[in-house]
Amino acid sequence: MPHSLNWMGLTAVAGTLLCAAPLSLAQAPAAASASSPAEAPLAAAPAAQSAAPGGVATPELPFTHGKIPDGATKSAVCSACHGPNGNSVNPDWPRLAGQSAVYIAEQLRLFRSGLRANPVMQPLAATLSDQDINDLAVYYEAQTPTGLEADPSYWQGGQALYVRGDRAREVPACIACHGPVGRGNLAAGYPALRAQQSVYVVKQLNDYASGARYAGPNPLQASRNGTMMFTVAKRLTPEQIRDVASYVQGMR
Repeated sequence: MPHSLNWMGLTAVAGTLLCAAPLSLAQAPAAASASSPAEAPLAAAPAAQSAAPGGVATPELPFTHGKIPDGATKSAVCSACHGPNGNSVNPDWPRLAGQSAVYIAEQLRLFRSGLRANPVMQPLAATLSDQDINDLAVYYEAQTPTGLEADPSYWQGGQALYVRGDRAREVPACIACHGPVGRGNLAAGYPALRAQQSVYVVKQLNDYASGARYAGPNPLQASRNGTMMFTVAKRLTPEQIRDVASYVQGMR
């Protein structure tokens, strides 16, 4: 999907996605499970990813050489913050279970290069080789995120924004890029959002809105999809950020 911020264009895409299975919350039936990356043939992986506009090269997709068993071993250090199998119990740290391997690999390289500044992640990522990153990425994508509860006071407003966007504020529907059940888009590099910690989502949206998400000479171009999120996040009200964060936390 082109990186257009045109509200009508993205909402039209969202409309086609609404024909898929409905969004699930903690209060709704569980969504059907997607196939595990371990079950998918490597030939099905999308074409190799190019270098990010900010100059951070992604020489290969993580599926090319990434090994899930090796990633499981290497994830021992990660589990201290991100939890067993990537299901973090600390709301300040993201859940990695079920996250797109393409997205994880990109973000680890951004941490490693310093284009995504974080006092904890940057020194850890600096020790990782490309093989380490690929192994960790495919391992975490193969894990299953455990469910969390959506705040009953906010999830309905979040659902409306996620599914329909906000035309008055030129905010496209989140579903257009992140999918009807929050599984993201592997080929386009859009991350999965289902069962993500709401506190973490609020922090990241605020960082996008303030421009603090990425560093370097051209932070808007550091990530392949960064420009879109910097723009969209600035259009969200604090209440919309709170609501949509609560909604994705309760997605299955």
